[in-house]
Amino acid sequence: MRKIIIYTFLITIINFISCSSIPKNTELKTEKSDFIIAFGSCNKQSKANILWKEIAKNEPNLWIWGGDNIYADTEDMTKMREDYQELRNQQGYLQLTKNIPVLATWDDHDYGLNDAGIEFTKKKESQELFLDFFDVPKNDSRRKREGIYHSQIFSTKKGSIKVIVLDTRYFRTSLTKAANKRYQPNIFGEGTILGADQWNWLENELKISKTDFTIIVSSIQFLSSEHGFETWGNFPHEIEKMKNLIKKTASKNVLFLSGDRHISEFSRDTIEGLNYPIIDFTSSGLTHSYTSYSGEPNKFRVKEVVKEISFGLLLIDFDKKSIVMQMRGDKNILLQELKQVYP
Repeated sequence: MRKIIIYTFLITIINFISCSSIPKNTELKTEKSDFIIAFGSCNKQSKANILWKEIAKNEPNLWIWGGDNIYADTEDMTKMREDYQELRNQQGYLQLTKNIPVLATWDDHDYGLNDAGIEFTKKKESQELFLDFFDVPKNDSRRKREGIYHSQIFSTKKGSIKVIVLDTRYFRTSLTKAANKRYQPNIFGEGTILGADQWNWLENELKISKTDFTIIVSSIQFLSSEHGFETWGNFPHEIEKMKNLIKKTASKNVLFLSGDRHISEFSRDTIEGLNYPIIDFTSSGLTHSYTSYSGEPNKFRVKEVVKEISFGLLLIDFDKKSIVMQMRGDKNILLQELKQVYP
C-alpha cells in the first residue's frame, strides 16, 4: 500500500513538472468560439507561403485580406493579372478559401504603386482586376462606383458581426514628404483618406448597424502614427473624424484590423464618451516581415511588437461579449494574445 502511495505521488510530481515547463511558443489549439475570423496582409505571390496550412488548422469561418495581397507595383495590367493568377495557383490558399467566404481590401502594392493614392493613373483598371480576382458579381455596387469599399454581415444563432472594408487608396490625398522621416502629418486639416462619398457611405453603415460587433478593416494603421510611414496619423483630422463618427452613431464594439507594416502589434486608445476602448490589431506579413526591426515609438502600443511572419485570429464569444485576438506564426505557434471584453 505504501509503495502505491509513493508511486502515485511521484507520478503527480512528474505531471506537474511537465505541465509547468511547456515552452512559451508551443502550438496551442484554438479555443472553441462562436465565430472565428482569420486575417493577414503583405503576401508576395512569388514566395512560398507556409502559413496557409497553419491558418486552416484554426478552422476559421471567414478569411480577410488586409492589403498587399499581391506585390504587383505596376501600371501594366497584363502583369498585374499574371500576379493575381500566381496567387490563385497556390494550393494552400485555394484549400483554405474553398469553403469559407473571403473579404478583402487592397494596399499600395496590389493597388499598383508604392505609397500611392488618388494620383495613381491606372486605379480604375486596377479596381477591375481586383474585383475579378475576388469573383465580385457583375451587379455588385463595387462594379458601378469608384473604390472597393464594402460591408457584409455574418449572422449566427448567438449573434452577428458586421465587417466594414475600407478603401484607403483610391481617394487618398497625396502624402507630404518629410526631411527626417518618410512622411509628415498634415496639421492644417487638409486632405482626406476616404473621400467624401466613402465617408458618407461609412456613416450610413455605422448608423444602420444593429450587430453585436463591428470590424473595420483598414489597410494602413489607424492608431500608430509616430513611425513616419503610411498611417492615418498623416491626416490627424481624419482620425478625429472617425472617432467622432463612432461616438455619434453609438456604434457597438468597434475593432480595427490593419496591415502594411511587416510587423504585428496591438494598439489601444480611448474615446471620451465611449464605454469601450478602440483597438487596432495590426497583422503583417504573411510571407515576409521586418526581421531587423529594432524598435519605434507607438504611445498606444499594448504588449510587444512581433516581427516574425504571422497571421491574425479573432475568436468571438457572443455570450461573454468578448474577442480574443491572437497573433500566430509558423507551426500555428501562439506569438501573442489580447482579450477584450465589451460592455
